[in-house]
Amino acid sequence: MKKLTTIFAAALTLATSSVLAVNPVPAPKQSVPVLLKNATVHAVVTEPAIQDVLLVDGKIAAMGTNLTAPAGAQIEDLTGKHVYPGLIALINQLGLIEVEAVRATRDDRETSATNPDLQVQVAFNADSAVIPTIRSNGFSHSLIYPDGSLITGRSALMQLDGWNWQDALVQANVGLHVNWPRMGLQTGWWVRDSAEKQQERQREQLEQLQSYFSQAQAYYLAEQAGLNRGRDSRWHAMLALFEGKLPLFVHADDPRQMRQAISLAKQYKVRLVIVGGRDSWRMADELAANNVDVIYTAPYGLPTRTDEAYDQAFSVPGVLQKAGVRFALSLDGFWDTRNLVFAAGHVTRYGLEPAQALRSLTLDAAQIAGVADRLGSIEVGKSASLVVSEGDIFDYRGHNIMQLWIDGRNVDLNNKHKQLHQRYQQRYQAAN
Repeated sequence: MKKLTTIFAAALTLATSSVLAVNPVPAPKQSVPVLLKNATVHAVVTEPAIQDVLLVDGKIAAMGTNLTAPAGAQIEDLTGKHVYPGLIALINQLGLIEVEAVRATRDDRETSATNPDLQVQVAFNADSAVIPTIRSNGFSHSLIYPDGSLITGRSALMQLDGWNWQDALVQANVGLHVNWPRMGLQTGWWVRDSAEKQQERQREQLEQLQSYFSQAQAYYLAEQAGLNRGRDSRWHAMLALFEGKLPLFVHADDPRQMRQAISLAKQYKVRLVIVGGRDSWRMADELAANNVDVIYTAPYGLPTRTDEAYDQAFSVPGVLQKAGVRFALSLDGFWDTRNLVFAAGHVTRYGLEPAQALRSLTLDAAQIAGVADRLGSIEVGKSASLVVSEGDIFDYRGHNIMQLWIDGRNVDLNNKHKQLHQRYQQRYQAAN
């Protein structure tokens, strides 16, 4: 009998663990108006002081002070709480990688060097256990992109509470991504190739990239003239680029890479966004003069040169702001995206204004992604994607996410981390 009891207890524990491992069910569509009252509202855009926000049918219906709740409305008293637009995490592979060391759980890249027709959203795993851990820190949307060499494919903006990729997709074809060939030389003990060999490979890759764009433009011109007799899916996917409808997202850190990218963007008259931008501080005025946006991915970066100050990477956002460069902050990865909100607070200690830090994860991020008409600020008519924090959302001590709405849907903020915490807390209490 004792043995059967032990087996039953073990089975119950296993079943409980399996239940805990399941992600929260996506929230249902908003069914009644929701009035948020008495909050400190960070609208991002210039607005008079407001305390109340009314959400109706997934949209922001009204803003102000002492708003009257419509009939049947749900009222949320948020006295002492802070309301922000849902945060937008640009440039990551959330939902494309589950366990980095397990190849079977990765769907983040193709092997060939030219994949402009790749649409990354079809690989998005909406049921990833990582996603709820990101939501719990205030992120409502994520811009995912495909990795690889040279032309890697097209990114997509996803909302983070969907049943599947079709449900989660907000905007496809946000940008065409290019990994620019390395310009610097590697000199570590582990490097086998000589400097000459590295330079030769760099020249070959750069020539290959230029050839791809030349072929794509020729295909575009032939398409315009009605001369194409066949369809090349790669170059057909780049038609929107030459039509000015698809921005070019170039992953580059070195000033030589960025200047080459600017030259290519001018040649083909396309909008350029630099992703990475570790050395963007060295040419901030040049980037501003050419209307180049930057998605800066190293707010926690270490010095890359022996003569750089310890805080060089931390101060880059402040330099970009002073130069008039529009930028968003990012942590390129997947699970560590949740720390991006703290990275934004971190760089405010190194020259970036707090209001600009908020914009870098909300309105400016939405503008770079081409969705500022729907997301990024608290304005009447925009998506009711809002987050409530007990204190300053960018401060480790004040940050405590209480609620999150995506398109007016009240999202369940439970996640695997919280489940494990509760599980082992119960175990500790039982043992003591």
